[in-house]
Amino acid sequence: MAFLTFTNVRLLAVGCDLTGASNKAELSAEVEEKDKTTYGSQGWKEVMGGLGSAEISAEGLWEAGDLSRVDDASWAQLGGTGPWSIGPVGASVGDLAYLTNAMRSEYGAMGTVGDVAPWKGKAASTWPLVRGQWAHNPATARTASGTGPGATLGPVAAGQRLYASLHVLSAAGTTPTLDVVIESDDAAGFSSATTQLTFPQATTISGQILRSSGGAITDTWFRPKWTITGTSPSFLFAIAYGIR
Repeated sequence: MAFLTFTNVRLLAVGCDLTGASNKAELSAEVEEKDKTTYGSQGWKEVMGGLGSAEISAEGLWEAGDLSRVDDASWAQLGGTGPWSIGPVGASVGDLAYLTNAMRSEYGAMGTVGDVAPWKGKAASTWPLVRGQWAHNPATARTASGTGPGATLGPVAAGQRLYASLHVLSAAGTTPTLDVVIESDDAAGFSSATTQLTFPQATTISGQILRSSGGAITDTWFRPKWTITGTSPSFLFAIAYGIR
């Protein structure tokens, strides 16, 4: 990926797509620096990594009215945890995505007379920050069951985990239900697919994030699969996944 000008950052917080209400988004990650200097360090400081953390901060134009709007969503999430996913170049399948389970730690709104009403907020990670990719585009409405294209994420080594975030941005119809799983296989055809992650059933705007147990997964191909039921159901949802 070459140099780029930010024009299409995609930012999802639990069940809210902040993309159309934000004009600034920043992602940071750090690992604590722990001193391990000894008399054998020859007069030079030695350090090792401690606890890691990540933070997502954003700001933009204030909206309210329902849980798909920044004000309603921020108040509902303040102090709570859920999935945050951010893509620096959009959210097409295969595009780069960062995801984490984060606590909505700050929210602010209102400004100077005459200004377009602003907002700003922060989320602090409670799980590791994962560098992965989008598995389902939030702009694609789904009205029937299906599967997404497979992606070669590679094997999950012992001690690593498969992470996946699900953002349900809208739900329409009579008693609509959405069940999403992440499958793996050793080949692109998924002829012997194995379910690795199963999200709780969604019926309305919501967000979930899951991770595997930490055992090795030798399969290298992964894809999302969804089952939709109800009368005239329609869902907008996004999925991101990666290995860490």
